[in-house]
Amino acid sequence: MGIRLSRPSVTMGTVAVLVAATAAVVMTGGTAASAATATFKPVADTYVQNDTTSTNYGTSTQIVVDNSPVRRMFLRFTVSGVSGSVTSAKLRLRTISGNDGSSAGGTFRAMSNTTWSEAGTTWANQPSIDGATLGSIGSVSANGWYEVDVTSHVRGNGTFSFGATSSNTDGAYYDSRESGADAPQLVVTTGTTTPPPSGDPVLVGVGDISDSGSGDTATAALLDNISGTVFTTGDNVYSNGTASEFNSYYAPTWGRHKSRTRPSPGNHDYNTSGATGYYNYFGSQAGPSGRGYYSYDLGNWHVVSLNSNISMSAGSAQEQWLRADLAASTKPCTLAYWHHPLYTSSSNHAPSTSTRPLYQALYDNNADVVVWGHNHVYERFAPMNPNGGYDAGRGLRSFVAGMGGAGHYSFGTIQPNSEARNSSAYGVLKFTLHANSYDWQFVPVAGQSYSDSGTGSCH
Repeated sequence: MGIRLSRPSVTMGTVAVLVAATAAVVMTGGTAASAATATFKPVADTYVQNDTTSTNYGTSTQIVVDNSPVRRMFLRFTVSGVSGSVTSAKLRLRTISGNDGSSAGGTFRAMSNTTWSEAGTTWANQPSIDGATLGSIGSVSANGWYEVDVTSHVRGNGTFSFGATSSNTDGAYYDSRESGADAPQLVVTTGTTTPPPSGDPVLVGVGDISDSGSGDTATAALLDNISGTVFTTGDNVYSNGTASEFNSYYAPTWGRHKSRTRPSPGNHDYNTSGATGYYNYFGSQAGPSGRGYYSYDLGNWHVVSLNSNISMSAGSAQEQWLRADLAASTKPCTLAYWHHPLYTSSSNHAPSTSTRPLYQALYDNNADVVVWGHNHVYERFAPMNPNGGYDAGRGLRSFVAGMGGAGHYSFGTIQPNSEARNSSAYGVLKFTLHANSYDWQFVPVAGQSYSDSGTGSCH
């Protein structure tokens, strides 16, 4: 049966929603790092039920916790080939599609018995759930992934058993290892990352990120080993920016980096009226509620996140705010990002000329870098003025960074001053922000080789 690398998620207490995608053992890149993530499927899983004391459920496609009737579930994993210190171990389970969910997903404990039989375990001879409590899953809905941090139990190679119970009479049903790709997973991460030698701030991100595919899982794995602040250039989740999509697609992948993420919204986020899914998911990290533009400082840099889904015209509230914000900044270097690109060579979406007033305000205030998404490609432009002319003295270097996980687009007519392009690689765009300069690097996901890097000076 197959197994797929799970979509890790931001931890909220002991559990968070996640969704699965493809891979097995991944060495992640982007910094000098020795971290690795390996995903293991169960070697055994089953459940027992108190009103069918002699029945074995080892071949069932589901495992269950419940308190009416009482059902307990058991999982066993064999971890091998792991080297280095274990920095994280997550037990991940997917709720079945044919159930309404439950307000209690179960309490999980370690077990000392690692030899119980999947094919022979019944209520009458069940192993003891006798170890330390590892965590609990709260409310679950149908067809979603959930996780429990089991790092305290999984410390290296070996065989590990987990047992789960519930005191709630509304049972929680999970796919078993017999379900194939939706089988439970134990995801073990080892090693540590190496911070930038300079110690300067890092800003890393991309746009056009999460859907039902596997690209966002791979780009989220890059972030596991790149320290710093995470940005997004919109279309955080597809196709409509609903709360359910954020929980099912974004939360399990990029969501595990939510606490350090400073997002911007895209048009797909606004497919939900008022982008309420986006604003409710990110909360204060998306700036003042419902507005979608804000700023912050990183070292010697002033960073601005803007909203290209609302008015950007000269004199608009956003444009006037931007000018006042830039004028008030005391930082020598400035970077901005939003969704729709003013310059792009992709054949899917034409340049968004309505964004020009924002670019003009940045240019007038000697900003240095601007990053966009929308087109699912990577493209780098030479420094340009607001009319698209090459301007080495004051122009902003711009990037289209839309390779976060959604399906790739293609290029059409190559626009003036386009210096680097790729339409096949997923990856993230990493900036190291020095006192008066910056380094950029396109970091590809595992298995892809495209790269682009360079250095620029602040104005």
